[in-house]
Amino acid sequence: MAEKDMTGKKWWKNAVVYQIYPKSFQDSDGDGVGDIRGMISRLDYLQELGIDAVWISPMYCSPQKDNGYDIADYREIDPMFGTLADMDELIAEAGKRGIRIIMDLVLNHTSNEHKWFLEAKKSKDNPYHDYYVWKDGVEGVYPNDMKATFGGPAWEWVPELQQYYFHQFAVEQPDLNWENPDVRQEIYDMIRWWMDRGAGGFRLDVIDQIAKEPDLGITSNGPRLHEFLRELSRETFQRGDLITVGEAWGATPENAKLYSNPDGSEFSMVFQFEHMVLDQQEGKEKWDLAPLPFIKLKKCLAKWQEALHETGWNSLFWDNHDLPRIVSRWGDDGRYRTESAKMLAAVLHGMQGTPYIYQGEELGMTNVKFTDISSYRDIETLNMYEERIQEGYEKDGVMRSIYAKSRDNARTPMQWNAEEHAGFTAGKPWIEVNPNYTEINAEAERKDPDSVWHFYQKLIRLRKENPVLADGAFNLLLPEDEQIFAYTRTDQETQMLVCANFTGEPASCPVLTEWQDAEILIHNYTGEPTEEMKPYEAVIAVRKRG
Repeated sequence: MAEKDMTGKKWWKNAVVYQIYPKSFQDSDGDGVGDIRGMISRLDYLQELGIDAVWISPMYCSPQKDNGYDIADYREIDPMFGTLADMDELIAEAGKRGIRIIMDLVLNHTSNEHKWFLEAKKSKDNPYHDYYVWKDGVEGVYPNDMKATFGGPAWEWVPELQQYYFHQFAVEQPDLNWENPDVRQEIYDMIRWWMDRGAGGFRLDVIDQIAKEPDLGITSNGPRLHEFLRELSRETFQRGDLITVGEAWGATPENAKLYSNPDGSEFSMVFQFEHMVLDQQEGKEKWDLAPLPFIKLKKCLAKWQEALHETGWNSLFWDNHDLPRIVSRWGDDGRYRTESAKMLAAVLHGMQGTPYIYQGEELGMTNVKFTDISSYRDIETLNMYEERIQEGYEKDGVMRSIYAKSRDNARTPMQWNAEEHAGFTAGKPWIEVNPNYTEINAEAERKDPDSVWHFYQKLIRLRKENPVLADGAFNLLLPEDEQIFAYTRTDQETQMLVCANFTGEPASCPVLTEWQDAEILIHNYTGEPTEEMKPYEAVIAVRKRG
């Protein structure tokens, strides 16, 4: 497939991406862990849904201290997932169905069991020593007070070297030194190796942190960041027809134009997270819950839509492997689960950018509430629980935060059917299945034409059939309305309206009266939409201009 179609557009502007968390998608051999052969067995499901590419979280050899984001060998598949031959088959079989495989690359750090780090620890004179970030020091006296994302100091003492190494995440994830050109060349060689094997693209984990300057307390958006990214792109991505996306928690609309410059000098698009941190107390951690400031959410999304129009490209998402289920977060996972899941999907898929569907999102899967902390597996969740209990927080309050924001909410097994373990495995799953799998599962939803699954299928089809979704300008309507999320998308020929009630109460939307003669493309209730919107009602309508 050429990078540009007959009209000169990049193919990924009309694409929809599906994210797989491999441990939890489909187990083929009964060991309780999802694997590559399980993915192969579900490719027809993904083709039926209509997606164009699959982003798979890391499957490289790993000690699994951070569920695969601690890589010990970039060129080997972890045996828990299968073999390189299985991976080659997945890429080939997906290709037969018009689906590209996007691999997840962690280039900010490795596992402390990677051969580079094992060598680096042997001696300051070892050629691999400078592959990582070190500081001379005295045991117990840290180079500075920087903290790791997963808790504790960001520095770890190595007695045999009388040095500290820097780690922005777990202690088992030492940061790579991108200032060293040998490190960069090793990385480029590895990426080209995967490109030669048929990888259709790459998602770059925490890529805004590679140009760190720990001496100055800088972890993201360091001064050499975009220099490094442009070199990376020249040496790798620009040599193929790929979809590339950089994860950048610190992205702003201005630097996102660099990450996703239409000239292709860095990435196809950017993952930014400004909208995903609004429901936490300002200046505190994600566990410190706050009500969603709805008007602020609308204006945040509108800001990104307007800023990147014709100057960059955004990724559209509510869910991923690090985030709780959106229907539990900003929808209603009880009475209005189906309606709110559809509404949230309509709002997202109507915007400009490339939509990402996280496994189970197309079913309206929900957060899980395990009664005991021992049922959780996520290192971030477990560390937070231990720290806050030691600090004197009430257990019930800590568990409420976990129920709302734990990454394990997204990592419970995919709910395929109502059989034991939701059809995910014949064995004991590595993490418990959400008990609601008997009601929420793919088999039931594919049989129900009014299900969340069929709604997503329609939305994906709309993106292929309506160029205005890729190219149209965005205009936020009713910006101060506390219930209605409405906007238009407009190109030279067409205008499209997306109108949604973001609440569980009826709401008035006068805009719909002005669009009575328009064609209704999608609606999550039966009957004609009216100015008086039902709880979580959503409508997408279109009309010709002129």
